[in-house]
Amino acid sequence: MGKFQLELYTRPTCSDCQAGKEFLYKNDISYIDYDLTKHQSKEDELIKITGTRIVPAFVFKNKSLLGWMNKPKVLIGFEQNIDEIRKILNIDS
Repeated sequence: MGKFQLELYTRPTCSDCQAGKEFLYKNDISYIDYDLTKHQSKEDELIKITGTRIVPAFVFKNKSLLGWMNKPKVLIGFEQNIDEIRKILNIDS
């Protein structure tokens, strides 16, 4: 996917969120973590981007020559999307 910025929307009580963060940490992937209990205004942004409040939400914003592209790649949930996340991040299984 080239250069991108990863934003992760999470809640501390969500075990799938914690598994996703652990995966990113182990693979040395930088990301912006929006803990919705600390950044409540980000919940409206999450709903705008994904249409739901479900976390974790992995939002990959692609970098183009003209700046950040308008339509990010969004994956909701970690465990069911791990293969796609590995592919986007170019991480071997």
